[in-house]
Amino acid sequence: MKLLLTAAGVKNPSIKDALVDLLGKPIADSDALCIPTAGYGHPMVSPVRAWSFISGQEPRCPMTELGWKSVGVLELTALPSLDKENWVRWVQETDVLLVNGGDALYLCHWMRESGLADLIPSLDDKVWVGLSAGSMVMTPRIGDDFVQWKSPTGNDNTLGIVDFSIFPHLDGFPENSLAEATRWAAEIGNPSYAIDDETAIKVVDGKVEVISEGHWKQFD
Repeated sequence: MKLLLTAAGVKNPSIKDALVDLLGKPIADSDALCIPTAGYGHPMVSPVRAWSFISGQEPRCPMTELGWKSVGVLELTALPSLDKENWVRWVQETDVLLVNGGDALYLCHWMRESGLADLIPSLDDKVWVGLSAGSMVMTPRIGDDFVQWKSPTGNDNTLGIVDFSIFPHLDGFPENSLAEATRWAAEIGNPSYAIDDETAIKVVDGKVEVISEGHWKQFD
């Protein structure tokens, strides 16, 4: 997949331009599926926030409200009860997956349980736009600081689609300071980035590019 990993959605023109480049066509000509699942796993997130994400009523984290040709909802917790051929076809026929924030370990669990994680290697022409946890799930691990929901695996490992970890919302909260990000990076055990809400990481065929109108820091 082509990845656009953000902390807070498509927040500025630079990130939007990167999205259009990944799509290869205008947003108005592109079909999207949004995945709200991560929002249910975090103790600070409510069903209202899930509705805001799905309905495009979350201006702090623009995702579904960008003017898509169509937007559907792909709820991962429902997929195991559905005919797999149906939902796989839905994913294969869309242009982009818009993945909500919340809890990265909860999202990772349901990506594996639903079978979506197994499908990802075959989706070379699709775009994944992650918002916070929706971005972190693609990394090797999230670090103990971001563990809220306890995974059955007992660790903080995520999908490892990319080889770096992400510390989101840099300086967006007191606990997300650069000092805290530096400490987190020293403990994570692999390359990592701290990104603010005006920054995204674009990944295509293993090539990593930082898109930013804000500030960020790379840790080796």
